[in-house]
Amino acid sequence: MDSSPVNWDALDALIIDFAKSENLIEDSSPPSSPSITSPSLSSSSYHARLIIRQIRRSSETGNIDAAIDLLQAHAPFVLEDHRLLFRLQKQKFIELLRKGTTEDRGFAIDYLRKSLAPCALNAYPEAYEEFKHVLLAFIYDEDDQTSPVENEWAEKRRYEIAGLMSSVLRARLHAYNPIFSMTLRYLISIHKGFCFRQGFLSPISNLTERLLLEERDPPAIPQESLYEAQPFDEVDIQALAHAVELTRQGAIDSLRFAKGDLFQAFQNEICRMRLDAALLDELVCEYCIYRGIVESGMQTHSEPLTVNPSESGCCSSRYCSLDVDYSSAKRSNSETSATTDLSGMQGIDVELRYASELANNLEDCSTSGSHQSENSRLLRNRSHGAGERSKRKRWRGRHDELDLISDIHFNRCGKQGVSIAMQVASTTISKGVENTNGEDKYEIVLGMKELASRGMAAEAVEEINALDPNFFAQNPVLLFQLKQVEFLKLVGLGDHSGALRVACSHLGPLAASDPKLLKPLKETLLSLLRPNEDALVTGLPLHALATSLQVAFGKRLGIEEPQLMRIMRAMLHAHSEWFKLQMCKDRFESLLRIDSLKENNTTVLTSLAASKSNTDSCTLGSSQVTISSTTRVSDDGGSPNQASSRDVICDENAILKVMEFLALPRADAIHLLSQYNGNAETVIQQIFA
Repeated sequence: MDSSPVNWDALDALIIDFAKSENLIEDSSPPSSPSITSPSLSSSSYHARLIIRQIRRSSETGNIDAAIDLLQAHAPFVLEDHRLLFRLQKQKFIELLRKGTTEDRGFAIDYLRKSLAPCALNAYPEAYEEFKHVLLAFIYDEDDQTSPVENEWAEKRRYEIAGLMSSVLRARLHAYNPIFSMTLRYLISIHKGFCFRQGFLSPISNLTERLLLEERDPPAIPQESLYEAQPFDEVDIQALAHAVELTRQGAIDSLRFAKGDLFQAFQNEICRMRLDAALLDELVCEYCIYRGIVESGMQTHSEPLTVNPSESGCCSSRYCSLDVDYSSAKRSNSETSATTDLSGMQGIDVELRYASELANNLEDCSTSGSHQSENSRLLRNRSHGAGERSKRKRWRGRHDELDLISDIHFNRCGKQGVSIAMQVASTTISKGVENTNGEDKYEIVLGMKELASRGMAAEAVEEINALDPNFFAQNPVLLFQLKQVEFLKLVGLGDHSGALRVACSHLGPLAASDPKLLKPLKETLLSLLRPNEDALVTGLPLHALATSLQVAFGKRLGIEEPQLMRIMRAMLHAHSEWFKLQMCKDRFESLLRIDSLKENNTTVLTSLAASKSNTDSCTLGSSQVTISSTTRVSDDGGSPNQASSRDVICDENAILKVMEFLALPRADAIHLLSQYNGNAETVIQQIFA
């Protein structure tokens, strides 16, 4: 399956926001989430989500009294809704009988008289019938296979109640999951649907199936006053229904609960999908380590790490005490894009522990012939590099949820998170790198990434040639792109002769050996006509180039890229292809920052990538006319609007009518309309004929 380029800066911002919002890292700023529009609690959103998790766990374990106490203390409005209160009380009655003692049976009878029966009269029309039905639990035991109340005894009832309470509380408290968490749910759902429609197995299905659980929380119940039909726009109904896989009636009910707010209804529904929190934290931890956001925790030259005895049960490994560096991540609410500015980061220079040993082994990989100069260059600013690492803060894990999440999660994240990101295999590289340990290799890769991200292309090339003279022979495109940066910097400084020397000695020979490089070479040379430093330097996708260099050189050293990077590429590609089939724009991509994840600067440095992959999505979101063609969409990423004798103009209302009456996805509705000249009535008649 193909993959798409990703704006890693935007993903860094979402990841950092997720870690802060879930209180996974120690940070002086209070945790907040851009997904929250108007919190109903005076405390933070994290605190509200923590309360919801506690209520969920209490309900799932059958401790209904504890759940009711938490609701009374933090969300009394839930208990004022007799429909929800009746469900809780009915489950409490079952839990009293489940204990099996004579005393508890007496408590159950007393509870029936004083609480459950009065509530059943006022809950909802069917409540009293349900009340009389649940009385059969006195006669039929939990283990009775022929029991007419087998479903009432089933433990799945606990999970249904827990999920329902979670859905209601999330919506009423606006305690939505962080943006990254919702984006991941949405992209996985679309990825699954796209793969199923195309009929192939995704290479990331093993991860996505474990990450996104099959079960969903029950939907929140609209208030009785909202049951009357409301004039919701059919466009909103269909957009919501197909975005989160609802029936049309389910989408209408969701809009009723959200009082017609499409985006609030979408957040309510997307948060009903459940993720494996332990696996998600592990993937995030692995990504942060790889990107230099989180310290690997493998250093031995720093002060010993101490673990609080009260936390030793959840974090037996010293790897759980990780240092985290955030760069500068900008916060935003649900109406603005999450961005981050990493250009202000100071240099992360290579720090090697075994300096004398490395100096003795750099002779074979030095291009200048002086291993002393190579050694001093590789080890320069050692104290500055240590200072950069000391700024990183600690990865703390979900320490506030020790009673909610199994200790296995923390041990797994602490012990395996580093090992996943630091899979250092044996590779054919120079002796200088062979004799360094895993963390040193990791810091070397981060150093190369930092040099490239700051535009120090010549220095990055020199460093890599010293460490591995064969690297660029196997990665000529990376060398070409780095030399492009060097060329443009020299032009920007007015050194045209130096820029031409770079072009003659490097860019020209590389383009001669690979015809695909001729076009970007010509575009690069055009910069000589625009000797404006701002025009040349501004917009260079240095961070994208730095990430490509990090991935390639890291693999050369045996450091595999994190799994999250791989699945994000595949899912964003599936998202783009899916909405090409739908012939419309995703109405929720801005809310979930998907558009920012796809943003890539279109300069000469990205022309090669643009020729190999396509991330453009269809831009017919608000258009009332869709052009359908039986020919395939062109590979250049354009909208399917090429002139063709077989093109059929489909009115948007006709598309919506076919989707509504036939309960079809948008792509299928357009396909049918194209066969009947865009006439919705003819399509419906032919289907029901």
